[in-house]
This record gives sequence, structure tokens and C-alpha cells, in this order.
Amino acid sequence: MSKIKVGILGATGNVGQRFVQILHNHPWFEISALAASERSAGKAYGEVANWKVGTEIPDSVADLEVVTIDPKKIDADIVFSAVPSDFAKTVEESFAREGFVVSSNASAFRMEKDIPLAIPEVNPDHLGLIDIQKKNRKWDGCIVTNPNCSTIMMAVTLKPLLQFGLESVNIATMQAISGAGYNGIYAMSIYENVVPYIGNEEEKIQTESLKIFGHFDGSVVKNADLKISASCHRVPVIDGHTEAIWATMKSNPKPEEVREAFLKFDPGLSHLPTEPKHPIIVRDEPDRPQPRLDRDMGKGMSVSVGRIREGIRYVALGHNTIRGAAGASVLNAELLKEKGYL
Repeated sequence: MSKIKVGILGATGNVGQRFVQILHNHPWFEISALAASERSAGKAYGEVANWKVGTEIPDSVADLEVVTIDPKKIDADIVFSAVPSDFAKTVEESFAREGFVVSSNASAFRMEKDIPLAIPEVNPDHLGLIDIQKKNRKWDGCIVTNPNCSTIMMAVTLKPLLQFGLESVNIATMQAISGAGYNGIYAMSIYENVVPYIGNEEEKIQTESLKIFGHFDGSVVKNADLKISASCHRVPVIDGHTEAIWATMKSNPKPEEVREAFLKFDPGLSHLPTEPKHPIIVRDEPDRPQPRLDRDMGKGMSVSVGRIREGIRYVALGHNTIRGAAGASVLNAELLKEKGYL
């Protein structure tokens, strides 16, 4: 079976490099184009990528010539977008108009009514919005988005709790510096410090979650009747977002019941290459999960949970640039292929 050609937009950045790392040996996809700014265009990827996410740049892409972010420059069936959100608004639309499937990590289109905000383990039925999107916008292609990195980790753990009648969620995040990009936060600002504010992060968690858990009636997604309150903080950790979560549920389950729900959670996606065997891993040690010890579980795609207590209160942790970014977009693309959109 021939592989599907894929392009990466913003390939030299932090999330773009994660896309390269995940896709270079993918069984279904083959990297055919790496796109970045005009500053990098015309040069070999190995020359311009300040590689941060592995021991070395994969040989399969090191000599690949970087092109500008232009639909006419890219030979691919699907593109993965890691461009800044203000740029994504025009760029991603231009690719969708030209017939590309766009799997985006950017926030530009997440809250558009006819564009899926998808987590395959949580709301795969929302991909039904694609047909409505293409009809409404008269696009030959389409755009599918994944949520904010913190939202993804929280939502994956909340999915198995819906059976208990989830009513409200409070969350306090401790977010890694890689979430701000290479130049997003100065070392002197974060070293020996905690920054109790991340621009728009709390709003994203609170609004995106309502769409993610909303009901798709075949034409629109109706927001979930769910109360969510978030407080977000940047901490001196390189990779891995930690979240303290308080969940209120109608049936008031015991911690043992919640633990069992986490352990039994099986969204039926293990046949997809990027989906881990255990999307949720329960840590019973009193001091886990921890970023250094648990962020790479399931090749960075598992969410670890622990400290499940009366209330219900628990701690969740996931790799922010894999599970919360590039890996999420790749998993969305795998589901698109399975559903016949590729």
C-alpha cells in the first residue's frame, strides 16, 4: 500500500519538529514537504532546523529542501499545521480552498461552528462537521483542529467520568515552558520561579471543553451543560503539563470507582498507529505522576493520572508537545483516514 503524502507547515518550530519526529517513520504517512518562513526556504531542513526534540534530525528529512508556506509549493494530500494562530487564519484557509486536508494544532479555527475540535478518544463523531464545512464554505479540502494542550489532557481523563453525570470541573495547571515555544519565555523569568498567568490559556480550557463535550446533532454542535473553571501557571519544567483536577458528579462516585473507570477506558482506537495501548495510565504511587518520570508514557501519547481522592480530586499529566499538540493532530489524521476523508 502506497503511503499518503503529508506536508508540515511551520516545520522548523517546536511543534513542527515534533511532527517530523512522529511522522518520519509513520506506517501510513510519508513526509513529502517541509514548509517554513522565507528565511528558511531553499535550504536543507538539516541546515535550518535548530533541532530540539531528539538526538538528531532523521536522515529521511535532513536533506529535504524547505519550501515556503504556499499551497502551490507543496505536493501532499494532507498538511499538518504548526504555524502561529494569527498566521493560521489565512494560511490554513488557503490550503483548504486548494483541496488540502488541514490537520491543525493552531487555535485560529477551533471555535468555528462548522470546524471539528476533535479528540479521537472523546468526540470522534464531531468529524461529521467536515461535510457541513465543505458545503458551507465551498471548499474542496477541509480543516480539522485539535484543542489546546491543557484541554486535551483534561478532556481525555474526563471522558470516562461522563458515566457518573459530570456537572462541574475545577482545574489548576502547572505548564511546561516548551508550551510557550523556543522564544516564548526568558530563562531569567522562569528560573526558580512560577508565573501565575498564561495569556488566554484559562479561557481556552473553559470554552473549548464545552464544544468538545457538546452534542453533535448532525448539523451543529450544541455546547455541553458543564461548568469549568481554570487557573493556569507556568513552571520551570521543560516538557509535561501537570494538572490538579476537581470533578463534581451527580452520582458522587467513590475514588475506587473513578480509578476503575480510568483503568477500563478503551475508546477502541488501538488499531490507529499513534494511539497508545493505554490512553489513560493510573499511577498508584502517592507521589505520581511526575513530568520527568511519566511524560513519555505511551510514546508521549498516554495521559497519566494519580492521587485519586474523595471529592473527586486527582492529578493528570501528559506530554504537551506530543499528546497535547503534534501527536493529537496526527491521531486526528489517522481517524480521518479511517473515516474515508483521506
